[in-house]
Amino acid sequence: MEIKKIHELEQRAIEKSGIELARLGFALFFLVAILAFSFATTGDIPNHIFLAVAAVFGGYMAMNIGANDVANNVGPAVGSKALTMTGAIIIAMIFEAGGAFIAGGEVVSTIKKGIINIESFGDDTDSFLWAMMAALMAAALWLNLATMARAPVSTTHSIVGGVMGAGIAASGFGIVDWGTMAKIASSWVISPVIGGVIAASFLLAIKKTIIFKKNKIQASYKWVPVYVAIMSWAFVTYLILKGLKKIWPDLLTVVNDFTFFTVEVTKKPSFAAAATIGLVIAVIVFVWLRNRLKGKLATLGNDRDSVNILFTIPLIFAAALLSFAHGANDVANAIGPLAAINDAVMTGGISAKAEIPFWVMAVGAFGIAIGLALYGPRLIKTVGSEITELDQTRAFSIAMAAAITVIIASQLGLPVSSTHIAIGGIFGVGFLREWLDKTQSIEYEIEKDKAEIKDEKKLLIAMEEELKSLEAKAEKNEQDYQRISILYRQINEEKSVIKGVKKSLKEEQKTLYVKRGMVKKIITAWLITVPSAAVLAAAIFYMIKGVMS
Repeated sequence: MEIKKIHELEQRAIEKSGIELARLGFALFFLVAILAFSFATTGDIPNHIFLAVAAVFGGYMAMNIGANDVANNVGPAVGSKALTMTGAIIIAMIFEAGGAFIAGGEVVSTIKKGIINIESFGDDTDSFLWAMMAALMAAALWLNLATMARAPVSTTHSIVGGVMGAGIAASGFGIVDWGTMAKIASSWVISPVIGGVIAASFLLAIKKTIIFKKNKIQASYKWVPVYVAIMSWAFVTYLILKGLKKIWPDLLTVVNDFTFFTVEVTKKPSFAAAATIGLVIAVIVFVWLRNRLKGKLATLGNDRDSVNILFTIPLIFAAALLSFAHGANDVANAIGPLAAINDAVMTGGISAKAEIPFWVMAVGAFGIAIGLALYGPRLIKTVGSEITELDQTRAFSIAMAAAITVIIASQLGLPVSSTHIAIGGIFGVGFLREWLDKTQSIEYEIEKDKAEIKDEKKLLIAMEEELKSLEAKAEKNEQDYQRISILYRQINEEKSVIKGVKKSLKEEQKTLYVKRGMVKKIITAWLITVPSAAVLAAAIFYMIKGVMS
């Protein structure tokens, strides 16, 4: 048996190593393809080797964004069983790449969030190129490490730390806009708190209006269309403000060309315009879903599982729309520095904004999709199931928090991180569950375990005393010996029962609804992301400078 078991373990290890080798091989193939394409298309340009290497780093960064950051968009849907892992990856790949290509924009700020003053580089284009290269590589390495540790971190904060560290190494501490850095640091608190409060508020509202009602079907008919309509408003508004802002003028031009009315073409969508369009869509969704539910509810049972079924399709749409908006916005984290390097190599100068060639956008879009497919499941499992248990209503609340928090923050000018919002939403949902059940299931189970231990100990003491009495008896008959034998067996069984109940009690008290170990691990990773990426970037900058000088 032991040899057979060892053989099975060896086979599993071989299979696992084979899968990991295949993943690594595919990732390397993608990076080599980028290198070959860059060489083939820029071979007659000075510094083309430097640009080709930078393109590889950009692809590496994009894959790490896909492996780490995308989990926040689809993790709750997978954890709640609304989507399978395969389905989530396919949807996320399509919408992430679609968001990058369709709404990623043709111009991107070369210095993310304006955290350093590029004028400090003067005419020193080489130092600028080295700094951008170092920032890109450091951010990618940090994301890789975080993904290996199964810690969801902000890719925006990773590139911010990389740019800051490389900038300081190149031109000193004066190059950093410390006011902007203070705002970014404040998002470490703002993002998860707002996300957690909004997610918990929505879940509490769903519980109060539907789940805690005696007639859940009637309550669902009344309230599910309301919540889905609110979701529609939030996501349409969010998508317009964050996902379509780069192509907004083109959309308005199309509207003017194909409709009988004329609208003013603006550079960016205003909140009023986005909210109005969102409201129109929300009303349409409300009316349509209300009519749709009339026949659907008759086939459902009056239980929580049936309520969850009603939130499944909206949750899938939420995951897709979050992925689209993420692809449109966060592709800049991978290609921003790469676009800056490309622009500097092509023009020989330093620009605050740079045009994005199609091949650079492709590096970011395909890199995110490939990284998600190869290594995304690790973080998707962590986000979806290793922090707290999720169902469709809880995951729906988290998705709502992600959209609404970004809308609120953008209007108030608050810096927020989509990663921190999503994880904060999961924490909020988990802690709400603890709070709601504190006087019910958790405390009830704990008190029941304590009472059971107390009763079992009483029984054990009584049996041990009877055993002592029988063993001390001078003359024993056959019945006494049989009883002694039975008592020994019962005492052993009772000790085993007590041990099991104690273990159950310990788990109840330790875990509750939110895994505290994961909370500490994730918060620690958040706090050290910017400084870690900065230190890595500074070290890489000095290495590049030493090699190139």
